[in-house]
Amino acid sequence: QVQLVESGGGLVHTGDSLRLSCAASGRTFSPYAMGWFRQAPGKEREFVAAIRWIGLTTYYRGTVKGRFTISRDNVKNTLYLQMNSLKPEDTAAYYCAARSGPILVPTTQDDYDYWGQGTQVTVSS
Repeated sequence: QVQLVESGGGLVHTGDSLRLSCAASGRTFSPYAMGWFRQAPGKEREFVAAIRWIGLTTYYRGTVKGRFTISRDNVKNTLYLQMNSLKPEDTAAYYCAARSGPILVPTTQDDYDYWGQGTQVTVSS
């Protein structure tokens, strides 16, 4: 079993930066890909960014490309999301997710096997 624990959320102002972390644990943690999703109140959960654990190919939602950077530390088994130039529309609960097996493009919720509990990001105007 894999456990994912997010941290790093908080209340910031427009234009500020935050770095989210997702610590993974489990007896044999070796994901094919990991990703970040977010869910704002009253809205569906949406894809934000993903990374292949080996090879480091990255994928981004269009509205965050150029502002957010996904990365990982495979020694610490930790996924990161560096968020710069934050906007009020980035306000949401952010979730990390992990996928075990190969997939061409891991950008939908159904592509992932394990999920964290989420961390709240609030951006005030």
